[in-house]
Amino acid sequence: MASADVILGTENKGNSASVETVPDIVVPENVTQPNANEVDRDDNNDSVDVFINNVVCTFSTRCHLNLKRIGMEGVNVEYRRDSGKVMMRIRNPYCTATIWSSGKITCAGCTSEEDAKRAAKRIARSLQNLGFRVRFANFRVVNVLGTCSMPFGIRIGLFSKQHPHQASYEPELHPAVTYKIRSPKATLKIFSTGSITITAPSVENIQLAVQHIYPLVHEHKMPKPKVEARDYKDRD
Repeated sequence: MASADVILGTENKGNSASVETVPDIVVPENVTQPNANEVDRDDNNDSVDVFINNVVCTFSTRCHLNLKRIGMEGVNVEYRRDSGKVMMRIRNPYCTATIWSSGKITCAGCTSEEDAKRAAKRIARSLQNLGFRVRFANFRVVNVLGTCSMPFGIRIGLFSKQHPHQASYEPELHPAVTYKIRSPKATLKIFSTGSITITAPSVENIQLAVQHIYPLVHEHKMPKPKVEARDYKDRD
């Protein structure tokens, strides 16, 4: 019976990732095992590292915001008059906020839900320091982007045929299979190299989506494509 440890981490620019181990993914006993000469046996026990690349959140200040004033008096801001918004950036945690005059603010760029909330509060505090009567309200995470790489390649053509209701594969348009999960809600882009990109409304859904997809793609495992040296020479 094949299993894999799922490790949930974050990719911070220049910082080491904090890692948390979650329960093993167990592949059902009826999974077809490939030829031993075709896939390395060691990959059955390899861990699957899941990295959170971006967390998008929104919140409201419950007050009108003078964008021109923010652009003139704020720090690390960019007033985009044509778009009717202000871009504000902070470094710790790294975040880019889009500020609208209605008081709605969208923050993107964090690598955890905790950092996203901390960044949102820092943005709200910066606006308070400019004299606005800001009340931090209606905070919620709206989208999370995660990535992982399986320890094997995937026959995505066969995979999409076995799951016609959830999977969509148009090789002429995109090299990946789009696989949608209703519960937990998530959308996955599955590549033949074993790389998977997941978008979901929360970090927990990212983790559950990987646990859900592992035994399904394991049935169609194949050797990982090898990049040879001459491939790089051809690109030069």
